[in-house]
Amino acid sequence: MAIPGPGAAGAGPVQVDYRKYDGALHWNLRMRRLGEDEHGVWLGLPAGGVTRKGHNPAVELPEAHVLLFPRAAWWTATFNAAPRSTEIYCDVTTPPQWPAPDQVTMVDLDLDVLLRRSAPGPVLVDEDEFAEHRVRYGYPADVVSAAQESADWLMEEMAAARGPFCGVHREWLGMVDGRGA
Repeated sequence: MAIPGPGAAGAGPVQVDYRKYDGALHWNLRMRRLGEDEHGVWLGLPAGGVTRKGHNPAVELPEAHVLLFPRAAWWTATFNAAPRSTEIYCDVTTPPQWPAPDQVTMVDLDLDVLLRRSAPGPVLVDEDEFAEHRVRYGYPADVVSAAQESADWLMEEMAAARGPFCGVHREWLGMVDGRGA
């Protein structure tokens, strides 16, 4: 039986589950499906929405944000509404998988590329966590290579404001924020 693709459902809620390499639940939340474009599937959460780290209590998010889940890429991107200091936060992950139209999951591979509103360009963070988890979880060589290549690509694309980093997120963010970025 074929599993429905990510666009098979309407604008209903989607369960987003980031996991660690050992399968442990990491960041998780429910978001509204906004739509799809050439960059992937866009989900949104208005200001006051909640997220959880693992099974910990919910944390309220003061600003609206949208998440982009690209097709067959080793990353996801969060675009935050102002005044949040981080405008774009990309998690290097395994390619997002859609086990059902209302669920997306991926493995967080620790490396992150972010762009702060006040900064001239993107920065790569959590290289120490990546090195530690590479040993602890035994990341295979192909996973390490894909994660590093993805981080390099994200740094280049974000610095050049290409692809989904050229401001296209503002329209999607406007759907949940009412103001855009």
